[in-house]
Amino acid sequence: MLPQPISIADAIQQITQSWSPVELARVNDQVVRIALFEGEYHWHVHENEDELFLVHEGEITIQMKGESDLVLKAGEIGIVPKGVEHCPKSVGKSYVLMFEPFALDKK
Repeated sequence: MLPQPISIADAIQQITQSWSPVELARVNDQVVRIALFEGEYHWHVHENEDELFLVHEGEITIQMKGESDLVLKAGEIGIVPKGVEHCPKSVGKSYVLMFEPFALDKK
């Protein structure tokens, strides 16, 4: 079976609430998800994995303990290193792709 394109626009239509990611694809041991960021998530940390964010639409701020905030606009990528406590937030609606290990710890 040949690979098929994945429509980000179609995936966005599947999103029914903020902070509830929709899986787009699995690549090796990684998963690509998209979510609606609206408001503030909670503070959390991933002890064993870096987390990559790619803003598709909108603008987000990733607050990080002991570090400067990371502000990302549409078309920009940011990485939160493993072990860094962080809290993503968005003033308006933002659609964000996240690239992370499939078995990402959920702390």
